[in-house]
Amino acid sequence: MLESAVPGVRLYHLHAVQDMRGDLCVAQLGRDLPFEVRRCFMVYHVPNAEVRGEHAHRSCHQFLIATNGSVRVRVDNGQQRDEFILDHPELGLHLPPMVWGTQYCYSHGAVLLVLASEPYENDDYIRDYDEFLNMVGGSA
Repeated sequence: MLESAVPGVRLYHLHAVQDMRGDLCVAQLGRDLPFEVRRCFMVYHVPNAEVRGEHAHRSCHQFLIATNGSVRVRVDNGQQRDEFILDHPELGLHLPPMVWGTQYCYSHGAVLLVLASEPYENDDYIRDYDEFLNMVGGSA
């Protein structure tokens, strides 16, 4: 596990098993996943120049895995910023609540799997960056 410059954000190296039949990667609750998953979705067919995310959650945790290709992820808590490249299914990035997340530079064929701690709730999203900065007392 690698701690980010943004407190609470962590990059996990998931357990992988490789043999002649193919590779298998495991994310286990309590060891790799710091929350119970209540929703999952995939983001794919994103043109390279497009940006996704650009929001924070009030209470929802997210765990991001690039199951195919690569995606850059920028995280920001209003004071600190960090950036990660998810380019292998063995890498999982935990974004806790109140962290602004932006995903960009999707490679051709990239698939981003997002595991979330909560069902979809529109009111949990903070989509305006200035509003986010006001909420966290930030200045980034």
